[in-house]
Parts: sequence; structure tokens; C-alpha cells
Amino acid sequence: MSAALPEWLAPLPWLDVAKTADAALVERSLGADAPGIREFAALLSPAAASRMEALAHRALALTRRHFGRAISLYAPLYLSNYCPARCTYCGFSANLRIARHKLTATELEAELSALKDIGIEEILLLTGDRAAVADHPYVRDSVRLAAARFPNVAVEVFPMSVDEYSAVSAAGCTAVTIYQETYDPTRYEQSHLSGPKRDYHGRLDAPARALAGGIRMVGLGALLGLGEPLFDLLCLYQHATHLRRRFWKGGVSISFPRLRPEPGGYTAVFPVDENFLAQIIFAFRICLPDVPLVLSTRESPRFRDGMAGVGISKMSVASRTTVGGYDLETVPSGSQFDINDQRGVAAFCAALKAKGLQPVFKNWDAAYRDPAVPIQAMQ
Repeated sequence: MSAALPEWLAPLPWLDVAKTADAALVERSLGADAPGIREFAALLSPAAASRMEALAHRALALTRRHFGRAISLYAPLYLSNYCPARCTYCGFSANLRIARHKLTATELEAELSALKDIGIEEILLLTGDRAAVADHPYVRDSVRLAAARFPNVAVEVFPMSVDEYSAVSAAGCTAVTIYQETYDPTRYEQSHLSGPKRDYHGRLDAPARALAGGIRMVGLGALLGLGEPLFDLLCLYQHATHLRRRFWKGGVSISFPRLRPEPGGYTAVFPVDENFLAQIIFAFRICLPDVPLVLSTRESPRFRDGMAGVGISKMSVASRTTVGGYDLETVPSGSQFDINDQRGVAAFCAALKAKGLQPVFKNWDAAYRDPAVPIQAMQ
């Protein structure tokens, strides 16, 4: 039986606004001083699609105001692709016959060295869902190894308890990314066939548990193409604003992952094209002007170059979706999905600089992870 949506998440009646907003409401939403969910819905509408240039100009102005010309950069590092969950869309799904691997401590050290050598200062550590071979102690210990060498260490793993998040925070984790994939309970149930990931509410509440456990930043997102886009986007906006109200000392970022080809051959049921993806990003920037918006190497070089600094303030670079891959010449694992932008650090940074943007590798110092530093000093 499908899970019920909590009241704070429900997208009605805004779903109707997103489908039927007229040109007048779009214009008012573009000029609103304090846009909210109604304006956000209007900016996602078909009527707003005819005002893309105006949306882009507004998004550019707000990005410059809040983030300047800086584009923060990070790289993902997969620790393990073992996974007990059967998910219809994922290249790590338990039912797929792919090469599985978990980085040993020695291999992880080599990968961290390779990332340091190419100038990376912020990393995102990833695993499949909670598995006996890659459980909480493994993630915690991996964070500790990484935090000894990198000022900013984030994780995109499995939902944890408040105490478990507190432990990875103490180990040096500064951020947690956890996508709901789709906020539609029925689509969620149809997409997650077995394993711990079938727990809709356990996943939905994970960002709040992370913030309650001392994590400073949580990254949200919906996997575009998996569920009906307007439904998912309105819920994503509601989720972000709910967390910002409840945990005002913490931070929220938003990502826009689109389904990519993966070993299981899944095809998007609700495909999102580049034009609509750009509209989505503009709408989020206009309505959440100070929230970091993230775009990964799932997207093409042309699209990424066009969106950098026009809504987007943070991007991945030189990504691998295999376990390891930065140091190991022969990677003993399958990839989670295909990368679209395969440029290295130098080429990507050159493209940003050609647009007058500044690549930023480090905007956080490891000293701020020290619990002995007074809160007043950190602020």
C-alpha cells in the first residue's frame, strides 16, 4: 500500500497553478519581491516557457547577487556498489549481474591521493543502500580517512538514524545528499521493488535526521524522469522550504539529476528535455535565491556551460560512477550510470573562465569541523 503524503509536502492546489497559470500571473511571479510556492508553480507552467529569456535574466541577476561569479566544484567518489535494494532505474540494483567491489582502506587512500593531485578539495562519498559489507561503520571510517585530507567531505549513501548521522558528523562529514527519487508514493512503490529503500517515509525524513544529528548541509533532489515532473518539483520545493523553516541554522542545496542510460536499460517514463530543465533551474533560483543549486556531469558540456552562473552555483567535475576510478587503472566494478560531460578539471575550468566565472575548489576550512571551535567564531 502506498505511503500518504504529510500535509507540509502535498503539492495541491499548486499543481493546478503549474498547469494553468496565465501570462499575467507569470509576469507577477517574475517581479515578486518575496516569491513563494504560488509563484514557483507559475514559473514552471507552460505560460512561463514562452518567457525563458526573462526567467534567465532574473536567475542570472539573483545568482550574481548571492554567489557572485563563483562556481564551487566537487568530485564524487564511489566507495561501494554493493546494494540489497531492487530499484527499476539504478545500475547498482541488486538483481543486475555487474561486477561488485568495495574500496579497501588502502584503495581509498590511493583514490584520495589521485583526487588531490588533480586539485579537488571537496568530495562526495557514495555507496548503494545499506549493506552488510558497506554499512554505517564503513562509511564513518571512510569519512574519517577523507576528512584528514579534504576540508569538505559529503556523503550520498543510505538513510541513517540521528545518532548515526551524529557519528559521521563527528568523523568529519559536513554535508549529506539524499534524493527522494520521486515524491509520488505510488510511483515510489512501483520503482523500489525490494530492500530497505522501499521505506518512503524513512527516506523522506532522512534529511531532517541529518540536520538534527549535526550535519551542516543537506542536498535534496528528485530523479527527473522517474515521476510526473510537476508533482515532484512542487514537492521538492515544499521539502526544501520545510527544512529551512525547521532547521534555520542548517543549509539546504538542490540538485537536478535526470535519468541517464544505465546497465539495467531503464527508460524515463516522464522524460524531461533540456528546455524544461533550464526552466526548472530558473524557477528554483528565482524563488530560492540564496540556495546553492547543483548540476552534475549527467548533463552535456554544452548545457552545463550554458547554465553555469545562470542559476547554477555548484557543479561536479571529472566524475566517475564506478567504484574508484581516479587511481585504479582497471576498475573492478560496473558503473551506476553513464557520464555525459567527460571533461577533466583543466578543460572544465577553462570553459568556466572563458565565461568570466571563477572555479572555486575550497570555500570551507577543516578547522570549522572542530567541535571545540565556539559557535560564535564559526558564524
